[in-house]
Amino acid sequence: MSEKKKLTLRIISQERKLLEETVSKVTLPSTQGEITILPSHAALLSQTQVGHLRFTKDGVEQSVVVSKGFVDVSPSGVVTVLVDSATHARDISVEKVQAAIKAAQETMTHSEDKRELMMAEASLRLAMLELRVAQKTSKAGI
Repeated sequence: MSEKKKLTLRIISQERKLLEETVSKVTLPSTQGEITILPSHAALLSQTQVGHLRFTKDGVEQSVVVSKGFVDVSPSGVVTVLVDSATHARDISVEKVQAAIKAAQETMTHSEDKRELMMAEASLRLAMLELRVAQKTSKAGI
């Protein structure tokens, strides 16, 4: 596939630019459901949801866990994902995720503060998603 038939994927979080890669396909969670972006996709600006972003590079699917944010697809084939946080599957520490799950569950069990409960629930959902992605990735040998 020539470079014209590829996409440039950029994932940028508040902390850092996570990656910039030439890819053939991007699938990500949006507020309207899952979106798959292929070369020659129409220009698009959409909100993203917390979830599992997948991209294909050199025939190999890779995963990133993303938080809420935005995706911009330019007519030139640049897919820019701007999110609060993003973690590449290869960077997920199962031990840290399990500790985060335990901490969120503790907070949800003992707290009566609504804001604290909402934050703990969001943390729990994100940690559970990271755990699923890490387990799926390790099973696939990626």
